[in-house]
Amino acid sequence: MTDPDLPAPRPGESDRHRTIVERFIEKIIFNSRWLLAPFYLALVVALVILLFKMLIETGEYVLHALSATESDIILGALSLVDLALTGSLIIIVIFSGYENFVSRIDEAEHSDWPEWMAKIDFTGLKLKLLSSIVAISAIKLLTAFMNVTKYTDRDLGWMAGVHVVFVISGVLMAWTDKISGEAKATKDH
Repeated sequence: MTDPDLPAPRPGESDRHRTIVERFIEKIIFNSRWLLAPFYLALVVALVILLFKMLIETGEYVLHALSATESDIILGALSLVDLALTGSLIIIVIFSGYENFVSRIDEAEHSDWPEWMAKIDFTGLKLKLLSSIVAISAIKLLTAFMNVTKYTDRDLGWMAGVHVVFVISGVLMAWTDKISGEAKATKDH
């Protein structure tokens, strides 16, 4: 009888050729994926803290709305968008990471299951992560340019440079994933 927690024997290998030690080591390695679960729970805590920060920012935004300038209103809205994007990024990492590396979540138990959750593989996760970072970086850069009296030209230059690095990294990552996908498709045919 085979252990359901262990991967199936490799092609051409029967279960009896594997030693007890080999099966024990593989079981430990296979089950070690559960060590990632606390990381995803910590991200849930980070999401709660981010929600708390969002509520504070929203309260300040509303309280100062009547006396704020147009620029202040835009900066406040950008701050809220920044927090929302960061929260969305955390959700993407939690669900995709858990589904890809720890265990499948039974979608039948959740009537409002988002369709994208089961479709993001590791490549998609990397691209969504970097896209979110680029968007957050763009919002920070726009906020800095609108609040130009707060930053020196050097600060703005560094922020723009870092943003460009994120954009180039995203384009290069998407390009390499496209090339590897095309190579795999060619190899499969």
